[in-house]
Amino acid sequence: MPISALDSRSALVVIDLQKGIAALPTVHHMTGIIEQARLLAHGFRQRELPVVLVNVIGMAPGRTEQRIRTNTLPADWTELLPELNAQARDLLISKRTWGAFMHTDLASRLRAMQVTQVVIAGVSTSIGVESTARQAFEEGFNVTLVTDAMTDINSAAHEHSIQAIFPRLGETGTTQEVLQFLERAP
Repeated sequence: MPISALDSRSALVVIDLQKGIAALPTVHHMTGIIEQARLLAHGFRQRELPVVLVNVIGMAPGRTEQRIRTNTLPADWTELLPELNAQARDLLISKRTWGAFMHTDLASRLRAMQVTQVVIAGVSTSIGVESTARQAFEEGFNVTLVTDAMTDINSAAHEHSIQAIFPRLGETGTTQEVLQFLERAP
């Protein structure tokens, strides 16, 4: 469903735009994704709406067939990208699971700010973004997914999330559409 509205208490949630992940090969050029996220963050900050910057700093302990050894990653792997221009008032959430709500205080912090809607961007579409969207939906937030501000390492997984999963969790649209809604806000 296309974006129909932005609640007056919306928050932008940017998933895993950090140095280590931005260096991975992705379906869409990372430069464009970073620029769209930067524009969104700027727009939300101009309206004094919350911006949440999420990074992944480890993994859940369960067994998987594909395991990343976190002790072999470069020291700056978890650092947020400087293009996001993190501000003192931004919420910084570090996670060890795919979604930004699991085992973090994100939901309670958003509720304390009376946030009713989350606008989600970042990487990877089928993992961090989708998991966060599912958890936000389950937490009772309205969910908007900015499809031109996200990418994945797998084209089929990216398209599946956008076409089959996201319409069941919320509304989808572009950076420009979200910015237009922000401009129209009182």
